[in-house]
Order: sequence, then structure tokens, then C-alpha cells
Amino acid sequence: MGKKKKKVPGINASSTADISFILLIFFLITTSMDTDMGLARRLPPPPEKDQEEAEIDVKERNVLNVRLNAAGNLMVNHDFIDIKQLRARAKEFIKNENNLSSLPEKHMKHIDLLGQCAVTDKHVISVQTDRGTSYTIYFQVQNELVAAYNELRNELSKAKFGKPYAALNEDQQVAIRAYYPQKISEAEPKNYGGTN
Repeated sequence: MGKKKKKVPGINASSTADISFILLIFFLITTSMDTDMGLARRLPPPPEKDQEEAEIDVKERNVLNVRLNAAGNLMVNHDFIDIKQLRARAKEFIKNENNLSSLPEKHMKHIDLLGQCAVTDKHVISVQTDRGTSYTIYFQVQNELVAAYNELRNELSKAKFGKPYAALNEDQQVAIRAYYPQKISEAEPKNYGGTN
């Protein structure tokens, strides 16, 4: 007589799906993912077909040159500065509180809700990078420049309307932006090398 083969009991796999699902959730929660960074910029409208090209004459005193080299060194006009000093330097340039001849020229302008104001709206901040500049440094520079405008707008809106810029209505925000228009120009990248 032949021996009876014993049946091997099956493995209960009913909880395997639950365990794998829990592991998947665990790894999704604990893993960090790189996030894309970007800049909020509004492009100028395209020129109309019949519009003639006008030459733009910008005085040297109205331009703040911000240069970044491949090593991450920051030069503003002819001075090497730390990135932590950029915001204050940009605010001083944009505001020109004492109407210095080395900073943007002031002129009188009528702005709705603000009246006659002495503004420096002809200023331009020109950012030029090296082709080897890291994105991290580039975004830090852009963030500092935008923060300079945001702080100036907040200071003015608190002085004129008694509340921060974000709490203003649309007409009030338009008036503040007319006083401090954000003018950041991107120049074509150059090859500066390691140092300027």
C-alpha cells in the first residue's frame, strides 16, 4: 500500500495586501520630494503691428546693476556684497528718500488716492547672471529683490491707508503699485567665471 501524501496547509495571504498598502503609505509620507521653483513675472504685452520701435534712454543713475557669477558672488553696481545686504540696498535705491544724485531721479506724479507724489518710477533693477550660476543663489537674489518691493509697499500702505498692502482694496493696491512699480529686468547671462 502506498503512503498517503500529507497536504501542506496553505499560507494565509489575506493580510498581505493590507501590509503592503500600509508600507506604501508609510514611504509616501516619510519621503521628501523635490518641488519645482518658479518666479511670478508678468511679461509686457506684445507690441502692436503699427507701433514704431522707440529707443529707451535709461540714465545710469536709474539702473541698479546686480551681477551674480558662477561662484555665487554678488556684485551690486561696483561693490561686492553679501546676499543678506541686497534687500536693504535695493530698498535704498528704489526709495531714494533724500533725493541723492547717485540714486534714481525723483519727479512729481499724480497718483489717484495719493495725490501729487515725488516718485522714482523710472528706476530699473538689472539682474545679470553667469551661465554657471546655481538656481538656488539666483532664486535667493530674486526673492530678496521682490521682498524689497513688498516691504516698501507695506510701509507706504500703512502710512497712507493704515493697513498692510495685502489688506488694501484693488484701487488702493493699484495706487501703491504706481508709487513703487516693480521693475526687475533680466539681462542675458554672460560668462563671468569664478570671480567678477
